[in-house]
Amino acid sequence: MNTRDYIAIEEQFGAHNYHPLDVVVDHAEGVYMWDVDGKKYLDCLAAYSAVNQGHCHPRIIKALKDQAEKVTLTSRAFRNDQLPLLAKELCELTGYEMMLPMNSGAEAVETALKAARKWGEKVKGVPQGKGKILTCSNNFAGRTITIVSFSTEEQYKDGFGPFTPGFETVEYGNIDSLKAAIDENTVAFLIEPIQGEAGIIIPPDGYLKEAKEVCEKHNVLFMTDEIQSGLGRSGKLFAFEYDGIRPDVVIIGKALSGGCYPVSAVLSDKEVLGVFNPGDHGSTFGGNPLGAAIAREAVKVLIEENLVENSFELGKYFRSKLSEIPSKHVKEIRGKGLFIGMELNESSGGARRFCEALAERGILCKETHTHVIRFAPPLVIKKEEIDEALIHIKDVLLMD
Repeated sequence: MNTRDYIAIEEQFGAHNYHPLDVVVDHAEGVYMWDVDGKKYLDCLAAYSAVNQGHCHPRIIKALKDQAEKVTLTSRAFRNDQLPLLAKELCELTGYEMMLPMNSGAEAVETALKAARKWGEKVKGVPQGKGKILTCSNNFAGRTITIVSFSTEEQYKDGFGPFTPGFETVEYGNIDSLKAAIDENTVAFLIEPIQGEAGIIIPPDGYLKEAKEVCEKHNVLFMTDEIQSGLGRSGKLFAFEYDGIRPDVVIIGKALSGGCYPVSAVLSDKEVLGVFNPGDHGSTFGGNPLGAAIAREAVKVLIEENLVENSFELGKYFRSKLSEIPSKHVKEIRGKGLFIGMELNESSGGARRFCEALAERGILCKETHTHVIRFAPPLVIKKEEIDEALIHIKDVLLMD
């Protein structure tokens, strides 16, 4: 079968909740993917930052195969020999006292929200059922009913009500908005240090530090969603490190498994994660030995192969070269590390046509919010591969 055959089958039998580019991937390695017709592409999306280590990294694949031949799932009814080591290694790497494993990023966000509410009642002393969590305009944290309840994107909410109460929106990057929203029942403030789905939006310098100080003053948990921006994507292990702060809760996922398996986790100290008792929260697959073994190796690859540093250096290079392209379509280029957003003028006709044209030239990226092209290649990318992409990006941006 060819590309058109597979697309026709998916369109007939699959729910239409995505609008992918018409590329049908057959296999991938490193920064490259090949479609079913044999065409080669340079991946500049990295599965929304899930494959920071590159596609099918041999060390991670070996860990997957080795563990799959031993035991894949025990449930949390029994212990396994991989989860304790993942917990220990993540805590030693990040400086937190505890971790709680889940599968998808949305599950980890839900876990953090539950932890914050229970901490609010049991530790802070907020009246039962009164805890308030502050979230940001243009946030994206997943697709569950509770998460879309605090989304400011109307499409994400259309038809899915009634919604979960207990959330209030503050303006992203506006410290006065945060201060005004905090009251005695506020238990947490959830924020993406860099907003990915919103179009690679970065708050003003110093904002995260000031927001953390405001939360400390009012005994409010400062929780960062690093599912996309973390694990090297921003040029630091975590994007919050640019502000020199230590969040109370950190949520990670995606690249935690190098794209080989759904693994996520919440990191915090005993005061927060210690509020959970047996039976309070759980997941059949969360913390399974296969996922834990994969995640252990994925994190080691990030650190031992200096992928965080590579993201920082090549991110600067990529952004500088993009800014040199004399295109009438480009409004702004922004980002940190290899987390780059190119916002186009409204007169450009939208970002999708540029992404489609790049795909024709063998460069895969994806539009976000109509007018932004996101460039986020695997962190194993080399300078010469960025130069290869830039040739095609320039050609596409100079078209009418």
